[in-house]
Amino acid sequence: MSSVVSSRSERSHRRAHVVKSFDELLDEAARASVEGWEFSWLDGRATEERPSWGYQGLLSTRLPASTAALDVQTGGGEVLAGVGRDRLPRLMVATEGWRPNVVRASKLLGALGAYVVASSDSQPLPFADETFDLVCSRHPVRVNWCEIARVLAPDGRYLAQHVGGGANAELREYFLGPLDESDSRHQANESSGAREAGLEILQCRNERLKLEFFDVGAVAYFLRKVIWTVPDFSIDRCRDRLQTLHDQIERDGSFVSTTSRTLFELRKSA
Repeated sequence: MSSVVSSRSERSHRRAHVVKSFDELLDEAARASVEGWEFSWLDGRATEERPSWGYQGLLSTRLPASTAALDVQTGGGEVLAGVGRDRLPRLMVATEGWRPNVVRASKLLGALGAYVVASSDSQPLPFADETFDLVCSRHPVRVNWCEIARVLAPDGRYLAQHVGGGANAELREYFLGPLDESDSRHQANESSGAREAGLEILQCRNERLKLEFFDVGAVAYFLRKVIWTVPDFSIDRCRDRLQTLHDQIERDGSFVSTTSRTLFELRKSA
């Protein structure tokens, strides 16, 4: 999703969608493919601020220094592929659990000489102990610190951008009501889990960022794709709430939520 949309393109987008009905917007969102981990479908329909650290840029500096690296829950492989073939280590492996993304990532990353392994994020990593000197991940759904520590070689590093605590709270509460205040994704809780697994924290940075939707179709598409935001979301099941949200966006011009990202850089003790 683009982090910056010009005021002209936003105004053009809004004019272009004034004539579209609630049903037309939802039909568009329902037909759109949610494979992979890129959000170009939302260009002009939503904006999201980006964290200041630039995860892909950081990754591009760490990978060339590695001899064997693992990208966990790679999605469609877009982020890793964006680093470029010349910066990948001699052994580059990625895991992914959703079948359509496995196929997509295999084509994209296979062309760069990387291997993609189908592996559920709820299962142990299918690799021997101390195989990789770098484990990375952008937006892992689940984080198994013990498994990460197990497959890391001594003095190996973990570099990842997690969805942080309280992410999309406004959007989630709109559909689910008041939420439990406990949050396993808060950086303090995740840091504690990492330390318990024997990992030293080199960096832990959290930023809260603005996420803005300009039509209800953008919201529906986002919830179809980012499935952990509102579990069991479907357009049909949530149609009444979507109608109310559509009316609100038509009145106010947008729906604003707050996302959260945490950068982790960890080291396994030698």
